[in-house]
Amino acid sequence: MADHLPPVLLEACVVLGASSDKLSEVYQAMNSNGSPEHLLLDPEVLYILAPPFVSRPRAESEAVRPHGKRRRSFLQKKRKQLPPAAASPIQGGREEASVPKDIDLMALPQLCFPGGLQVTNEQKDEQFHFLVFTDVFGNKTHGVVMQCYRPILEGTSALQEGVGALKSSKLFSAYSFCVISKYPYFTALKDCLSCLLIQLRTCHLSDMEEKVKEFAAKLALVPIPPPGRLHLMFTLCPLTIVLPSREDKDHPVIDLDLHLPFFCFRPQQLLQGLSCLLQEQRVVLFSADWARLTLVAESFLLFLQPLSWQQPYVPVLARGMLDFLMAPTAFLMGCHLSHFEEVASETDDLVLINIDNGSVSTSCSETLGLPEIPPAAADCFTKRSQTLQINFDLSQCNRASCTDISEQRAQRRAWQHKLNLDIQRITLELIVNIFRDVSNHLNYEHRVFNSEEFLKTREPSEQLFYKQVLETHIFHSFLKDRLHRKMDNFARMELSTRSEIHRMKAMVEVPRRRTMQEIQARRKSSISGSATSKRLGMSLPDLGHDNTLSFQRNTMLSRIIMSDSAASVFRLPDFPASLSFCSVQSYYRKLIQLLGKAIFSVQKEDSMLLARFYYLRGFINTLCWRRLDALGDFQNLNKTDTAIFPTQLVTWLVDSLHRDERQQADRRPELKRLILRVETDNEKPSVQPDDHVKKFELPRKHLHQEEFVRCVQECGIVKDVATIHRLFDALTNGQPKQVDPKLFRVFYTFWKETEAEAQDFNLPSEVIEHLDNSECVYKLSSCVKTSLGVGKIAMTQKRLVLLTVGRQAFLEITKFRDIQEVKIATAPFLLLRIPSLRIQTSGRVEVFEANLKTETELWNLVVKEMWAGRKMADLHKDPQYITEALTNVLLMDAVMGCLQTQRPIIAASKLAYFDKIKHEAPMMVPKTTSETLKHRINPSLGLAEPQTVHVLLYTPGQLTCNDSKSVMNPKLWVALSGGKVVVFDAASWSMLQDCIQVGASQLNCMLGLVQEQVWIGSQDSVIYILDTHSMSCNKQLTEHRQEVTGLTVDLRDQHNGQQTYSCSCDGTILQWDTASLKVKRQLHLSCERLSSIQIYDGTLWCCGGDCIVEMKKSGTPQRRVELLDEVPGSFSSFIVIPERGQVWTGWANSGELCLWHTNNHTRPSKRISLPSCSGVTCMIRVKDQIWVGCRGRSGIEGPCDGQLRNQVLVMDAESHAVAKELQAHSDSIQTLCSAEDRYVLSGSACRDGKIAIWKVE
Repeated sequence: MADHLPPVLLEACVVLGASSDKLSEVYQAMNSNGSPEHLLLDPEVLYILAPPFVSRPRAESEAVRPHGKRRRSFLQKKRKQLPPAAASPIQGGREEASVPKDIDLMALPQLCFPGGLQVTNEQKDEQFHFLVFTDVFGNKTHGVVMQCYRPILEGTSALQEGVGALKSSKLFSAYSFCVISKYPYFTALKDCLSCLLIQLRTCHLSDMEEKVKEFAAKLALVPIPPPGRLHLMFTLCPLTIVLPSREDKDHPVIDLDLHLPFFCFRPQQLLQGLSCLLQEQRVVLFSADWARLTLVAESFLLFLQPLSWQQPYVPVLARGMLDFLMAPTAFLMGCHLSHFEEVASETDDLVLINIDNGSVSTSCSETLGLPEIPPAAADCFTKRSQTLQINFDLSQCNRASCTDISEQRAQRRAWQHKLNLDIQRITLELIVNIFRDVSNHLNYEHRVFNSEEFLKTREPSEQLFYKQVLETHIFHSFLKDRLHRKMDNFARMELSTRSEIHRMKAMVEVPRRRTMQEIQARRKSSISGSATSKRLGMSLPDLGHDNTLSFQRNTMLSRIIMSDSAASVFRLPDFPASLSFCSVQSYYRKLIQLLGKAIFSVQKEDSMLLARFYYLRGFINTLCWRRLDALGDFQNLNKTDTAIFPTQLVTWLVDSLHRDERQQADRRPELKRLILRVETDNEKPSVQPDDHVKKFELPRKHLHQEEFVRCVQECGIVKDVATIHRLFDALTNGQPKQVDPKLFRVFYTFWKETEAEAQDFNLPSEVIEHLDNSECVYKLSSCVKTSLGVGKIAMTQKRLVLLTVGRQAFLEITKFRDIQEVKIATAPFLLLRIPSLRIQTSGRVEVFEANLKTETELWNLVVKEMWAGRKMADLHKDPQYITEALTNVLLMDAVMGCLQTQRPIIAASKLAYFDKIKHEAPMMVPKTTSETLKHRINPSLGLAEPQTVHVLLYTPGQLTCNDSKSVMNPKLWVALSGGKVVVFDAASWSMLQDCIQVGASQLNCMLGLVQEQVWIGSQDSVIYILDTHSMSCNKQLTEHRQEVTGLTVDLRDQHNGQQTYSCSCDGTILQWDTASLKVKRQLHLSCERLSSIQIYDGTLWCCGGDCIVEMKKSGTPQRRVELLDEVPGSFSSFIVIPERGQVWTGWANSGELCLWHTNNHTRPSKRISLPSCSGVTCMIRVKDQIWVGCRGRSGIEGPCDGQLRNQVLVMDAESHAVAKELQAHSDSIQTLCSAEDRYVLSGSACRDGKIAIWKVE
């Protein structure tokens, strides 16, 4: 069982010192020879105390024995390894001491006495230091050591004669008390040992082991708080001690003062130390205080989060362990300052960090010759660090003095917690600034990181640093998380601190070019001498006029990490007076009662706290062998927060159920479902996650089409499969259908060189001032003669401009949307006819002509493609078209540059996709569509192929707190294929979240609730609950047995809270209490396939395949609309208009609507034929209109070629006529949703995969 349980606070308590025999010898030697100076003895383990401290009943012991944690005897091991003389029983300890298998006690004596066990002639003060043990798998165990001195008396050990012996003794020997825990509770365990010290000062030796055992047994009763905002508090006389929780399961516990390194080092030295760790150097910390070594080392590693140190880590090296520093690999170790000169002289290539004087050097030099952290990120970190208030006494100057130690400690804890949060934000910002652009060079589908291209985007002075870091294990682990799209603090901060330009560029898949705004920012930066780089200038908050920590500029940033809202604290009951089995069980029962009260008090208020209380109660029930109660708690936890669900423990509980317990569980439906799910999951073959990370390499063999697609996607040129297929046709023009690797290398090189040249276009300031901030120059001609003068033609995504030679004037040739005609002509030159390009622009009489000579044919293709793309973008109000045309243009340019054929222009023309559409089919959009259509967005951006838009949900904006400055914008939630959810900011239509994975099955329905939740029904029968702030999905409702098809909420029944209903295809309807997430009522409807439910005037309306049913909330059917015999197929959707007494229904396979009256539901009162429609897919009511999503007639749904075949029809509810026929999709409409009755949004199937935004009149 212990292998699966979350560990309690105590793993083991070990007492170490010199053996009584040795002490007797020392005492006799003192009497003979006088008091020795600096006498060192070999420390030994005197006794070990490890849970369990109470024995369980025999019957239960037999039941759990097969699952128990195996213990090993330290004595047996020691007797095997030591000579017979040393194998005597440990005095004062048990004959067979049982210790956890993860603790190596052979090295522990040295680590508990790193400077040696000293015998002195005077009493010394107690000292503490901290240990970290790491096993071969990287699992850490932590120790807090208290070292104190006791008198040596003749023939005895310490305190044999009681307190009075202190006055007569002349020799004192050191003893160590080491508390070992799986979690780094350094401060809490130090407090615990300080409480123990009070008792040890006055007790006899005969009582010492009992006192330590009682101390250890109490700590073994303290559970570890689950991840989240719930701390645990307990009293260990005379102190009240708090165990802080982890932020989440992927983050470590932070129970130390993170500002200590800021006392020891200036920001520059801190950055040097972090740089060495990022580059995985051999780093050694030095201090004269053993305690500082671990605390500073742990702080350094926390500053690197979310990067995780992967190399050997020994923060405290005893004097006999210095040979560890000869290890050839990277490491982080610490040793006493007295060894500094020895280590520096005898070991090469070490980074030496002196904590006591704040210096960083190498063993070869007093300076650090390693690459430094990029200056922009370093400067930001330095400025932020200078604003930290790291002096507690200074912050308390204006406050009254505390007269109560508990109050004083609470004030200090609150101050330290806030300071730790500020430091974590600053260091996270540093890591984000260093690695901000890594995601731009990742290919998620093929798990490729293009390190060469990433390095090319770095400043020359920074490249050596990045070359070193990119080869490290710590960065490789970081890459794995990025490729898994892990939504951690790094990802949230990186996303929330993007500039608006970066956000908009992320909305369209466009090749990397520098915008005019970025060029201007870079020039201002270079003029002012600021070190802010081109990549950070538009991404970081402006630091120029801000000298305080201000993370509230972006409302999402304020919620990124470590919420400032106070964590709740749960106080454990007082420890039992005796530690008998009955007393411990009574303690657990009392704890369960307190947790029950806590659950009741937060049940309808705070689901986060509710989940943590269920977790703790389930854990304590398990310790009490109340397995069914524990499973009940974990079942409730599974609904409330799946992120902390203890899968292994629940599996063990299910396996350990007795027969009578299993029978009882089968009579409880919720437990039966949980057990079935656990057993089903265990039967599934385990699938290892794909953790490999590839570096991009150019191909070495001929590429067929499928391999060519993969290779182009990996190198980051373009992701769209259809575009890559056209590129393949262009490169294999007239050749066998495979691409030569040499040709691919030439193409790739040309593409990247062109991209690099575009980054260095030296545009005059006069030109930049005339261009929009978001414009980029994508193509530049050679210097040519034109009708406007001599110069170079520059192409942006919006227009053509002429950069004249000489006075560097800016002349706009034309905007792409204003072009009327483009053609190739010839211009006379002496006896020759030189090809030229002529462009006719609307509003201008004169025709622009440029003698482009050999470039004419390419520029003709380029301008026509951009013209067609702009026309498509304007017609369809979809900016994606112009970016796709731009990609086609750049691919044409690269094909022309790499092909050696006689007519490469023929191959390049195969990429002129939009120009081809323009000539093959008229680019017409009906006037009604154009006037009603506001915008189109692409939720599949960044994916290789378009995805079906299954569900759309609009959630309105709201204030996130009483402060009106903190506003949450409205959001659009989009469910794509395979359980993917994409989130847009509905104010700017920029993408907020590109992929939230919600299960692995198709999502059928979504519902937004006022508790800042989005409920999502899935084909896998689960209702997933998304938190709208954290964008995480940690709650699941598993009561349905079949796929969930509908969700609705009754907003009228506010006195009972929101009443939410869900339905599944088997006819089950569940009513939910949204606060407790419990089923209040279960109904059943007999129908063919229940596809949706809605609430009108307090009654449920249900859409089945063969009927539409009105049902009371009690489950009694009131009206039933049956499917007509003459209409094929089934009902697909319906709308009820209560004030008119009407029901509108649509059929999946029929292009008509039926209008029914609620008082006569046997036959429809009217049947309305829909134009060009073969089936109705969805309907919604907006104001007095019915919006109907249709599927085009069979035979006219062509490929996604720009032709609009599927309609959204707007019906007038009064006249029953088609008011508007809207065409914006080339595949069937799958879903409709309303945005506050101002807009209607339609989503289509995968051949189109776009979302259209319509204005409502």
